[in-house]
Amino acid sequence: MIQQDDPPLILASQSATRRALLDRAGLRVEALPAHVDEAALKDGCKAEGIPAEDAAIILAEAKAERIARRRPDALVIGCDQLLVCKLDDGERWFDKPADLAAARAQLAMLRGRTHRLVTATVAWRNGERVWQDVTSPRLTMRSFSDAFLDAYLAAEGDAILASVGAYRLEALGVHLFSRIEGEHSAILGLPLLPLLGFLRQHGVLAG
Repeated sequence: MIQQDDPPLILASQSATRRALLDRAGLRVEALPAHVDEAALKDGCKAEGIPAEDAAIILAEAKAERIARRRPDALVIGCDQLLVCKLDDGERWFDKPADLAAARAQLAMLRGRTHRLVTATVAWRNGERVWQDVTSPRLTMRSFSDAFLDAYLAAEGDAILASVGAYRLEALGVHLFSRIEGEHSAILGLPLLPLLGFLRQHGVLAG
């Protein structure tokens, strides 16, 4: 596989998981965190009744644009992921849990239900958006016991606090589920197949 030196590829994220996905795919990428007020953007989208798919694109674009304004020479990839689940009181968007107590409460709400991981990717270059993608893997949690949940939290610890779902599917989190539909890398936060297709079409990767 041949990656062109121009343009340089930047991931507008501090996510170690997303960076690892690109590294394992053989891409040369620089990771720069994009500091945007995600909570304010989400609240605004909810207040306006914007669907989760569009909200995820808005968040991913804000991150890509923030870095692209600093690095107009680069192709900047921004990502965002929303966990959306229908509960008894309606559809809810979940955020990364603040602590293990919040993670426990979140997982207790999600168990026995199917949720979507709305995963958006946006690319910016030369001052404009040149590509976007959104996909929504569906994951069904089994009806595990409270004892299992406590054992899971004790085993995983604070590592799950970096995940919007309070689970790491690449680790012990896989034991929470009875059914998973969607590209594995999309569940981890960065759909590789559509991204690689775009990079080939854009001339960054050899076709």
